[in-house]
Amino acid sequence: MKSSLSAVLLLLLQFAGGRLAAQVAENDPAAKLAAKVDGLFAGIDAANDPGAAVMVVRNGDVLLRRCYGLANLEHRAPITSSTVFDIASLSKQFAGMAISMLVEEGRISLEDDIRKYIPELPDFGHTITVGHLVHHTSGIRDWPGTLALAGSRMDDVITFEQILNMAYHQQGLNFPPGSEYTYSNTGYNLLAELVARVSGKTFREWTHERIFQPLGMKSTHFHDDPSEMVPGKAYGYHRQGNGKFLAIHNGLTALGSSSLYTSIDDLAKWVMNFSEPEVGGKRVIERMFRQGSLNNGKQISYAFGLVAGQYRGLKILDHSGSWASFNTFLLHFPEQGFSVVVLMNYSPANPGRLAYNIADLYLDGQLEPQKTPVKQERAAEPAAYPAPDAAALQEFGGRYKSGELEAVYTIVPAEGKLMARHRRHGEIALRPVAKDTFQGAAWFMQTVEFTRDEAGNISGFLVSHQRCRNQRFEKQARLE
Repeated sequence: MKSSLSAVLLLLLQFAGGRLAAQVAENDPAAKLAAKVDGLFAGIDAANDPGAAVMVVRNGDVLLRRCYGLANLEHRAPITSSTVFDIASLSKQFAGMAISMLVEEGRISLEDDIRKYIPELPDFGHTITVGHLVHHTSGIRDWPGTLALAGSRMDDVITFEQILNMAYHQQGLNFPPGSEYTYSNTGYNLLAELVARVSGKTFREWTHERIFQPLGMKSTHFHDDPSEMVPGKAYGYHRQGNGKFLAIHNGLTALGSSSLYTSIDDLAKWVMNFSEPEVGGKRVIERMFRQGSLNNGKQISYAFGLVAGQYRGLKILDHSGSWASFNTFLLHFPEQGFSVVVLMNYSPANPGRLAYNIADLYLDGQLEPQKTPVKQERAAEPAAYPAPDAAALQEFGGRYKSGELEAVYTIVPAEGKLMARHRRHGEIALRPVAKDTFQGAAWFMQTVEFTRDEAGNISGFLVSHQRCRNQRFEKQARLE
């Protein structure tokens, strides 16, 4: 009887508390906005799901800290405002600030040839400047694609030293420096190495002493040892089709491009420094916000680890990050001194959409009306290219090697199609799309274009995907 009464009393208290909270929210604009933000994350089961940490800052004040879900599913540890996330490519803006600070101190120039500091990088016949690396216009191939093609899996331990070694052995560029924009994580790893060589300190030490410690970012560091334990760390999880989560291994130490570990409490101090620069100074921050340009004078949107643009009539800077099921987004409105940060520890997730939805709530009245998106006509599917017959497929078969990557693939005709076999990746199907050109089923092998010698015999193939072009493999032997 007593337990029944207690349960009834508890329900009455919860009901009364809920009504009181609703009344407070109705009378308090800040609470009302917070309740609306809560609604955006209502799909996260706080007791069972990984989740998110959210922070909103305006003019030096934290307007909102909200945390949803679990940092560690195994131990049911909740996400808090001090939980440490791998923020993935949001890390680039910190490398960008390091470069801007060294430029301001006169220790480097954006026009310097990167080989002045890192002579191990090959001479590609073109000068690659520090500025090219900052703005992703260098033509340097992106390491995730090249290492994957070489046989690495993204759940391997991938060290900073491995990435640099790959860069030092590249034998070609995607394009002449300055002629195009193509995002390259490798470029920012080289920038981190530049900071280390100019300063005589490791990149982790330099950023700690010059950026994180002065700003009071006590839970922040560039992670340079995959075996290091990090107190309060969140873990990444991938949601399967059945709703269950898988734990995702994270063994990356890609300094400069990624691998910054931090919390929303610390990131609040970081974004406040954009508006009132205590570290770096005004000129350093202004340079960080400065967009790059191509050789033809065309301005691009990428600045120093931040992407410049406009949103509903207001200037913005933003950047996304994604690695090992961590999905992150930072959105800054420089003229309003307003920032939103969303850190999530699961995939699939869309922190960018959530950050803009939060901005819509807090900047209501300052934003222009949403434009109705123009409906895009769906492009017609290209006609299927007729598959070569069995006899024609035989000439593609063989063993192919990239000396640059020290990687070997065996091309095997099988059941009217080609298969690319690799000892770590297994079989990758190749579908014909044009004469001597195939589309690969793996993300790092999007296009495989076979080359021929003067006699018309297959001599090798070139592998390309969005951020890595024309990686050459030479034919070593025919199939027996």
